[in-house]
Amino acid sequence: MANATLKASRRDTAGKGAARKLRGTGRVPAVLYGHGDRTESLAVDAHDLDLLLHHVNPENTLIGLDIDGGARADVLIREIQRHAYRPEVLHVDFLLVHSDEVLKLDIPVRLTGTPVGVLDEGGVLDQVLYELHVECLPGNIPEAAEVDISELHVGDSVRVSDISMPNVTILMDGELPVASVLQPRVQEEEPEAAEEAAPEPEVLRAKSTEE
Repeated sequence: MANATLKASRRDTAGKGAARKLRGTGRVPAVLYGHGDRTESLAVDAHDLDLLLHHVNPENTLIGLDIDGGARADVLIREIQRHAYRPEVLHVDFLLVHSDEVLKLDIPVRLTGTPVGVLDEGGVLDQVLYELHVECLPGNIPEAAEVDISELHVGDSVRVSDISMPNVTILMDGELPVASVLQPRVQEEEPEAAEEAAPEPEVLRAKSTEE
């Protein structure tokens, strides 16, 4: 059921000092919890975690957690605490997932194709929605919601109600626009300099009596 794997080990220590020492050994403190399940304190390899986060979308990727080389748990990453200014993960929260448990999560929207309104009509593509909030069983979590926009003309839109994914329920208003092809912006032409600078009026001064 899992789409990725990660090794973890149980830890007995807790607190900021213990977490700091753990990070000094190249590991990241983590916790595993679930609905009605006992919370466990874990540690994962920082390098392995970094590789995983660079190759998957942590918000909707089901991960097979290998605990101490024996116990197996299917989990979702629910929270990642990062260092304020260093590329370092400080802590990870894993949510234990049961195969019969309906999950609510966000999945990315992936547009495919190039609209005919952009290719032939000079329109501009405007993507409004980048994620969908959905619910489904763990085994049906989609990697993304793919939306074909190749048939959109200028003025056309694709809405949430136009998206269909097997065994997935979208928990959003169906009228929400996902992407639209807009009319091209017409730049106002600068008025031609038809009116040239008018010459300054000639000032006629009366001759003095001496002249």
